Amino acid sequence: MQSRLTSLRFGWFRVCALAVLGCAVIPPTAKGQTETILHSFSNREGDGQNPIAGLIRDSAGNLYGTTEWGGGYGWGAVFKIDKTGNETVSYSFTGGIDGANPSAGLIRDAAGNLYGTALFGGANHCPVGESFGCGTVFKLGTTGHLTVLYTFVGTPDGAGPLGLIQDASGNFYGTTDAGGDSTNYSSGAGTVFKLDTTNKERVLYRFTGLSDGYSPQAGMVRDSKGNLFGTTYRGGDPTCGYYGCGIVFELDSSGTESVIYTFTGGADGDDPVDALDKDGSNLAGTTLSGGTYGLGTVFTVDQSGTETVLHNFTGKPDGSGPAANVVRDSKGNLYGTTYGGGDYNLGTVFKIDTTGKETVVYSFGNGADGKAPFAGLTLDSAGNLYGTTFEGGDANMGTVFKVTP
Repeated sequence: MQSRLTSLRFGWFRVCALAVLGCAVIPPTAKGQTETILHSFSNREGDGQNPIAGLIRDSAGNLYGTTEWGGGYGWGAVFKIDKTGNETVSYSFTGGIDGANPSAGLIRDAAGNLYGTALFGGANHCPVGESFGCGTVFKLGTTGHLTVLYTFVGTPDGAGPLGLIQDASGNFYGTTDAGGDSTNYSSGAGTVFKLDTTNKERVLYRFTGLSDGYSPQAGMVRDSKGNLFGTTYRGGDPTCGYYGCGIVFELDSSGTESVIYTFTGGADGDDPVDALDKDGSNLAGTTLSGGTYGLGTVFTVDQSGTETVLHNFTGKPDGSGPAANVVRDSKGNLYGTTYGGGDYNLGTVFKIDTTGKETVVYSFGNGADGKAPFAGLTLDSAGNLYGTTFEGGDANMGTVFKVTP
């Protein structure tokens, strides 16, 4: 398995390598949850393979997502799964000017247009380490026509974009996991950028790779004042590992960065690699490793910098390696995934209630039901959870699944 996560999604250090339609219902687990396979990727007829990002869902119940690989040209795809379980490929990336390896989720506007990022591709050469481009921001219209809104060049604008958010005016905000300031690291330590409605890009912040953070691995959240909140996978405390153990940061509307929390790599966690959930003044997230058992944590941190570990993963049965964001339901419960651990070491879907109690909602168990969920979940009003697995399914190329309470 080689991908954004397995070969260091984990930054520009990555070594990049690397349909059966209908639904398969997996019997309920001992915990009473039923998993339904909505689609099993095989890359037959270019349906895609290895989804590493989460899904979005429209009001009609259709799901939209990306695969990092596969599609008609092998460089990834955008797909749709309708409410009957039928999968269609909306676009296949060519690996050229349109981009390659879409490794983050999508945004959908009221007209049905989709927006996202491709990790590589765009220009022919990326000066910070990749020969086939520094990545793109794209728009995919309802007719399947893709428009490149912006192509990254590495320095000074960044390289390797990993997800977008949008404000009420239509401006996009995102991060790149490399590029930007190359003072301390030749490949750069990543950026926060804004793309306005005229497709003009502005770098809001360039990470130095020191105490301010190194290599943001996911998108951000934004508050009503325009402040942005996110994580970097490395940087922070220079005594923690080789590059630091990561931080939680805030970027205000003037472009001033504040480090809210610096991970120490111990009981507090290590390697935050995905986006945050914001509830009032509290931010919730996961660390890929660290914690009491070294297998990752779920944490909250308030804006005064106080961190609380809600759960330390033990491997079995609760899971290990939470590599995705958590989502919150209307009651304040958090849901997420681990790519390893569980009853069969193939990953889990978990819940943490408002008292901090963790429950395994589903434990992936035989490969056919999927394995290695690297992405976060989407929650509908009935409490059903939707997600992707990077591997497993009929051809071991990943799945789209639904877990019913």
